[in-house]
Amino acid sequence: MAASEPTILATSMGIYAPRRAGAARRINPVFDLAADLAGAGPEPRICFLNQAEGDQPTTLTRVYEAFAGSRFRMTHLALFPMPNVDDVRAHLRAQDVIWVGGGSVANLVAVWRVHGLGEILRECWEAGVVLGGVSAGSICWHTGGATDSFGPTLRGFTDGLGWLPYGNGVHYDSEEQRRPLMHKLVGDGTLPTAHCTDDGTGLLYRGERLVEAVADRPGVSAYEVSRGPDGSVRETPIGPRLLG
Repeated sequence: MAASEPTILATSMGIYAPRRAGAARRINPVFDLAADLAGAGPEPRICFLNQAEGDQPTTLTRVYEAFAGSRFRMTHLALFPMPNVDDVRAHLRAQDVIWVGGGSVANLVAVWRVHGLGEILRECWEAGVVLGGVSAGSICWHTGGATDSFGPTLRGFTDGLGWLPYGNGVHYDSEEQRRPLMHKLVGDGTLPTAHCTDDGTGLLYRGERLVEAVADRPGVSAYEVSRGPDGSVRETPIGPRLLG
């Protein structure tokens, strides 16, 4: 099975759901949503890509630990120091969900382009594999966004894959430089209309259409940031649907 349309989940969501007092840790419900969107069976196949952190082994270990004992069949694609699978295209096309971790979006996109991964991922997207990710793994599908790829002072990034023709702002409520920089980038025309997410929020796209926002906790939001004819910037909240 596969998604009925090309589908992307662009988020500021962690691997784990917010922890309730006394409750065991559990993976974020956004992954169940991704599997449902993919029309996956009882054991969804999910592949984790961590090039935004240079395929850090410690991160991969944490991800495998998070999914251990779940219904998901977890694999990963590493590109450092070389691909860890013989046929990258076949491996990714066989997935229900491909999830991209956070880190440096500039480095992520550059490494993908060297390996021809952008073309392969687009094939997956068009074939109904659900693509998703957090932070850098959210910005990468868009035209660009605000990034710390170049240092602790955030800068504009405009070299995303661009399949989603919008800017993208992540960690909108938790990092103080994010909101004002996204307003500036949209206001001066560096980025087009942008969709932004508080931590715990994600955006569901079908093709290029924003269908809805979702959240793993109450009290958070998504936003559309747009530029008016006079150059003023408008921020419009997009109320998310709370995941189970």
